[in-house]
Amino acid sequence: MNKTVQKPTLLEALIPIIFLISLLAMNVYVFSNEATSGSNQMVLLLAGLVAGLIAIFRLKISFETITHGILRSITSSMEAMLILLLIGALSGTWLLSGIVPAMIYHGLNLLNPTIFLVAACVICCIVSLATGSSWSTVATVGVALLGIGKTLGIDEGVVAGAIISGAYFGDKMSPLSDTTNLAPAMAGTDLFTHIRYMVLTTVPTLTITLLIFLIWGFASATAENADISSVQNAIAKEFNISLWLFVVPVLVITMIVKKVPALPALFIGGLLGGVAAVIFQPEIVSKIANTEGSGIKVYYMGVMKAMYGQIQITTENQMVNDLLTTRGMGGMLNTIWLIICAMVFGGIMEISGMLERITQAIISSVHSAGGLIASAAGTCIFFNITASDQYLAIVVPGRMYADTFRKRGLKPENLSRTLEDSGTVTSVLVPWNTCGATQASVLGVATLTYAPYCFFNIISPLMTILFGVLNIKIARIPKTEQVEELV
Repeated sequence: MNKTVQKPTLLEALIPIIFLISLLAMNVYVFSNEATSGSNQMVLLLAGLVAGLIAIFRLKISFETITHGILRSITSSMEAMLILLLIGALSGTWLLSGIVPAMIYHGLNLLNPTIFLVAACVICCIVSLATGSSWSTVATVGVALLGIGKTLGIDEGVVAGAIISGAYFGDKMSPLSDTTNLAPAMAGTDLFTHIRYMVLTTVPTLTITLLIFLIWGFASATAENADISSVQNAIAKEFNISLWLFVVPVLVITMIVKKVPALPALFIGGLLGGVAAVIFQPEIVSKIANTEGSGIKVYYMGVMKAMYGQIQITTENQMVNDLLTTRGMGGMLNTIWLIICAMVFGGIMEISGMLERITQAIISSVHSAGGLIASAAGTCIFFNITASDQYLAIVVPGRMYADTFRKRGLKPENLSRTLEDSGTVTSVLVPWNTCGATQASVLGVATLTYAPYCFFNIISPLMTILFGVLNIKIARIPKTEQVEELV
């Protein structure tokens, strides 16, 4: 940055935020669920333009510096965008091979509407805890559970809420999760102290979540549900339903548990799905290829189409037809467009110091431990909304609040828990956040449709704030250590 760079005032820092929120609200009113199809992207760019003009003409920041901030921000999200593309390919081959249909077929035998939401949440809790990845959990078992839930006649928003609630439990509690390792690193504590301390707020949050889903299931048990046998018959008539198909998802989950990075694990999972399609569903592969010829050429074309484009398996049951549709890599491009635009805005806001200025204003106005924890939680949510990235919502508040927590006599695990309870789990509730945009694309359910039912994600920041305000299990630095630190 240039030597003549000025620090933004609070008003200057808030102008792009006010502009963004105002136009996003207008988009929701005008476009409803179609807002992410282009209008939100344009609003993010326009808000970035407003922030850029303030940075250049008021703060004297060079255009080159702003460009550097934008590129750095986009680069930080590249892995997420690549994972999104690979999830698109995986969903295509797993549908073509019959893996997802087989999950739906057998799942209908095990689950009923009364316990389905609780079971879906618990299943996703277990898988995400074992893998450390909410994205992989949603993209694999989550997709199948959504299909089962829709077949049982349960609203897709509620089902998606149960899936995401369970998936983000593991994302914040598993030692294999990147955010679970990132939060204590930013706060200055160790991993297992962080996990043990999170149990205090996470267990009651998950318990309340499961009770809500259980009551919801019993309350709606008398609702008219789909004819399960007809759905199973339609699937069995079209696909070769074999238990051997489950080898592929088991291998993918095993790779993730063994700490194989998400990119190669998902890529291998997509390729294995293609191999399984050729072995178990050669007729369907030929139908998708829709070309003359036979053998390797047809199989190659069918699998490739499933990986990069939209496919639909047509049966005699319309509900099944709706379930057996996938968009492949191409279907993820709109989400990637949204992520890039969000990173442009977030990059300008961070490089210009506007996000930091807003956070400083918040810190200066709180004095109690409960107020400090509440402000840290609010800042994480604020960054999820404005910076549009889960990691920024952990890293930036973590850096900003670490010294303040220590000076107020609070152990770092208080901050690391707050970062996870607020930064990790609320990211998926924001339509233009990388997490919110991704899960909406993977599940095919709009963010604002599932967000009201993500009870675990909604209750988590409220629980951590409640613990702080009521002074429940707040770890404090002994007075002697505080004196030594000051000396």
